[in-house]
Amino acid sequence: MSPLTLQAPAKLNLTLRVLGRRDDGFHEIDTLMVKLPGLADTLAFSGSDGLSLSCDDVSLPVGEGNLVIKAARAYESAAGIECKFAISLQKRIPHGAGLGGGSSDAAATLLALDALHEGKLGPQRLRELAARIGSDVPFFVEAGAARCSGRGEKIEPVVALPQLRILLLKPAFAVETPDAYRRWQESAELPCINYQPQSVGGLELVNDLERPVFAKHRFLAELKQWLLARDECAAALLAGSGSTIFAVLREGADASSLAKAARDELDAGLWSWSGETGC
Repeated sequence: MSPLTLQAPAKLNLTLRVLGRRDDGFHEIDTLMVKLPGLADTLAFSGSDGLSLSCDDVSLPVGEGNLVIKAARAYESAAGIECKFAISLQKRIPHGAGLGGGSSDAAATLLALDALHEGKLGPQRLRELAARIGSDVPFFVEAGAARCSGRGEKIEPVVALPQLRILLLKPAFAVETPDAYRRWQESAELPCINYQPQSVGGLELVNDLERPVFAKHRFLAELKQWLLARDECAAALLAGSGSTIFAVLREGADASSLAKAARDELDAGLWSWSGETGC
């Protein structure tokens, strides 16, 4: 069987509204998500005598707790087969950044395994499997931008979105998504922080998870405010549950210079990436 390599892109929540807690313990959301094709993990699948995962990021577990292995096990169960592949994962999307790296890796695994088994399950079954693995996974199984509702598993494709130039800035620490949602209802806004929707290119950018995340991680609120004060930025927002803050750049803005200024003035260890959202 020929080896297969797939890219697993990051995502960005342009809007994220939390509507309430569901009876199943998840939260009802309404979110508009786009992919960042220039920022992606790489997964390579090659034949083996069993299922294994290796990763160039030694901080990530590669056993049964990894979403890649969980996705492969779910595929095995649904297809009634044993997946005998050595999977190599090269990480570019930071962990705990709110950019969906683990979910994207899981979706890429489902897509790869189905391709390697000649479409044994097909798109609809893959969507069902994706929803069982994680709330963001179904989005990555689909192509393009989408409005996602329910706990994230209801996907409505969106076309003709404006392409945005983006700068991502992330400190060394991560934010765990379950913790952000757990504290959402009881959290309060910090004074002098802008939580209001921001209009860019006909889109409304807002994130209801800023309230609980900023309450626990004040630096992220300060980073957002710093970006909003810069002429280069048309908007700034927490990415998903964080810990990334993204800025929408104005025409002619120099992303490298802006990232350098943030490192010089705020945190020398900031990770950065700049590029464009996918259509």
